[in-house]
Amino acid sequence: GTFVFTIAIFIVVIVVFDVSEKLDNFIKGHATVSEIIFEYYAGAVPFYIDMLFPLMNFLAVIFFTAKMANQTEIIPILTSGASFNRFLRPYAICATLIFVIALLAELFLIPYTNRLKNVFENKYNLVVEDPTKNDVHIQLDPHTFVYMQSYEPNTHNGYMFVLEKFNGSDMKQKLTANTITYDSLRSKPQHRVWTIHNFTVRYVNGLREKMVNGTVKDTVLDMVPDDFVGHSNLYTAMSTSELNTNIEKENLRSTGALKDMLLVKYERYTHPLAAFVLTLIGVALSSRKVRGGVGLPLGIGFFLCFAYIVVDRFAVVFATKGGLPAILAVFITNVLFGILGYYLLRNAPK
Repeated sequence: GTFVFTIAIFIVVIVVFDVSEKLDNFIKGHATVSEIIFEYYAGAVPFYIDMLFPLMNFLAVIFFTAKMANQTEIIPILTSGASFNRFLRPYAICATLIFVIALLAELFLIPYTNRLKNVFENKYNLVVEDPTKNDVHIQLDPHTFVYMQSYEPNTHNGYMFVLEKFNGSDMKQKLTANTITYDSLRSKPQHRVWTIHNFTVRYVNGLREKMVNGTVKDTVLDMVPDDFVGHSNLYTAMSTSELNTNIEKENLRSTGALKDMLLVKYERYTHPLAAFVLTLIGVALSSRKVRGGVGLPLGIGFFLCFAYIVVDRFAVVFATKGGLPAILAVFITNVLFGILGYYLLRNAPK
């Protein structure tokens, strides 16, 4: 009950501040009330709950347990003969319930709601980052490589396009074009149509070469505009099956997005584990009766929340910018704080 109430209070505060911050964008973009409620906030509220639930769980456990300790309720429980493990059982049950709900939400609900939020944000320009990538190299299959200098998502035009086909280490064909356009009307999930403008094709057969010039040419390529647009929220809106498919493609293409995809995938499974880790720390930290009531445990709790976020963000930065493996980056925060929780629990009054 304390956890749900804490989450609800924080969500109300966040939504109020978010509305005041984005109201001008809503008005300028002529967004309807139904779009704002049923698309943006229907996606944003689950996103905020998913982001905040470990910390809110932590603060709720500290507040609840510290209040019990302050009212001298824990001492009679332990002196009556109940073991400390028996005292922890309701916490373990609640942490398991929160873990299961969070895991199911991470795998099935959050990707769908994130897609609602992302579509709205991109439609009404709520994302301030420049989504375009420059100088993108992609391997479409074992024999085909493409390069695009820049891509304009509003017009679906790519500039300075190069396509090369190899047989082993021997180049067999090289196409260069000033412009390439994605045909969104004729394209299908397994049939991506691109129109190439002002192109030159060079065919190589041993020592023989042939040059062919053309004005317009339609072709089917296994690439989509998202390969050249770098929205940071793109992968969080993919279902787990879509994410696995894109990871397999990225292993072949090597565009530099593999670490981001792996981080999103692994975080869906490890993020809910924070329910156990932070519950353990919260109980161990606040089960001792101290002078001053719940103020000191809550203060220490806020400090540990800050430390948890800092360690988690540092791990992600080291994974994306350094050589830290993605699976280690998503586990390291829970492992470190799990060790801290075990140490605190061993020294908790029993």
